[in-house]
Amino acid sequence: GDTAGCTFCHTSPEERCSSCHQRHQFNPAVARKSEQCKTCHWGKDHRDWEAYDISIHGTVYQVNKWDPTQFDMSKKLADADYVGPTCQYCHMRGGHHNVQRLSTVYTSMGMSNADRGAPLWKEKRDTWASVCDDCHSPRFARENLQAMDEACKDAGLKYTETLKVAENLMLDGMGEPMPKDLAPDWSGQH
Repeated sequence: GDTAGCTFCHTSPEERCSSCHQRHQFNPAVARKSEQCKTCHWGKDHRDWEAYDISIHGTVYQVNKWDPTQFDMSKKLADADYVGPTCQYCHMRGGHHNVQRLSTVYTSMGMSNADRGAPLWKEKRDTWASVCDDCHSPRFARENLQAMDEACKDAGLKYTETLKVAENLMLDGMGEPMPKDLAPDWSGQH
């Protein structure tokens, strides 16, 4: 169960080549495609693929990925001149294998509490913004980072409000607000 579940993804790529490189087709060009990340980074608890896929970067990738003049996967990442960024281009910038070095996981960047100025967070945020500077202006990256901070603050407030409503329901004796015999099933039917 552990192997099929958590540990399949939650081992370091530096320790397990097959996290990114297919075992039966150990080809760097295949490992440079964003779909390789989708193996682990998608679904209810890891919505990274969905976020990338519907973003402007993901859209550019999906539309142009078959054109080798736009995405030449045979080139090393350090030499890549893609028309838009792949997951690997940003997270493995320059071709290194430490994917987490350029991670945008909000909690490690301090964004769960929106930038409170801790030196570690500042360093990670500056590094993150520098990746965007490859194609965008420094102002663009900083403004987007600030927008994500604000979204995290807003989400935190909504989460707190929701917990307060649930707490009040419990205090009012309505811990289960809908009787089980009237609760809709997964398709919304009674």
